[in-house]
Amino acid sequence: MKNKLAIKQLPQHVLGKLKFFVHDREGATAIEYAVIAGLISIALLTAAGPIGTRIGTLMGAIKSAIGA
Repeated sequence: MKNKLAIKQLPQHVLGKLKFFVHDREGATAIEYAVIAGLISIALLTAAGPIGTRIGTLMGAIKSAIGA
């Protein structure tokens, strides 16, 4: 009998959890921070290629200048 009662209360329980999730702002804030961190990571990775090439060229010039 207890099991049947629990099954009948399941939709109410799920609805209550859904209402809490919709009104919970902490989850949305965490997702926003994750999106911002992802965008910053993409920007850094995009900038790393040209910077790495320039540093490689500079190191090559220094190597040539010191005769190594």
